Amino acid sequence: MTGEVPDRRRSSARSREALLEAATELFSERGYDRTTIREIGERAGVDAALISRYFGSKALLYVAVLRAEHGDTAPEDLLTGPRLREVAERAERRGPVPLLRVAVQSSSDQAAQDAARAALQARLVEPLRARFTREGRDRPGLRADVLVASVAGVLLARHSGAFDDLADADLDAIVDVLLEAWGDS
Repeated sequence: MTGEVPDRRRSSARSREALLEAATELFSERGYDRTTIREIGERAGVDAALISRYFGSKALLYVAVLRAEHGDTAPEDLLTGPRLREVAERAERRGPVPLLRVAVQSSSDQAAQDAARAALQARLVEPLRARFTREGRDRPGLRADVLVASVAGVLLARHSGAFDDLADADLDAIVDVLLEAWGDS
C-alpha cells in the first residue's frame, strides 16, 4: 500500500506534464480557439477531464502554458521591436488568447479572468511601467495600460477581420506602425 502513493503522484505529475506539453503544441499549431479540451487530452494520452482537475479550465491551462514557456524571467517591454514582434507573432499563431481578451472583455470564469489579468500585468504592463518610471515619465501606469490596451486591440482587431488593411497587412508592417506611433511615448 505504501508503494501506491508515490506511483500515483508520479502518474499525476506525468499526466499534468503531458497535458501542458500537448496544450503547448496544439495552441501553437492550431491557436487557442481552434484547440479543444478533448484534443489536448487525446494528444496527451490522458482523460481530458484531468484539465479541469489540474488546471481548472482551458483558459487557466493556457496561462500555465505561458508560465511554463517563460518561467519567472522578466520580459522586455513592448517598446522594443523584438518583444513586440514576439507578442504579435504569438497572437498570430494562437489567435485571440485569454491574455489579449482579458484586456478588452471580462470572462464569466472568474479564476481564468484573474489568472489572465495577472499574466497580462506581469508580462506586458509591468515591464512598460518600469521603463516609464525609470525614464521619469509622468503617469507611468496609465502610459503602460494605454500602450498594452492598444496592442491588444490591434491584435484582436486583426484577427476579427473588421479592418481590411489591418487584416491584409504584413505583421512586420503592423509592428513598425505601432512602434512609429509610440516613438514619442
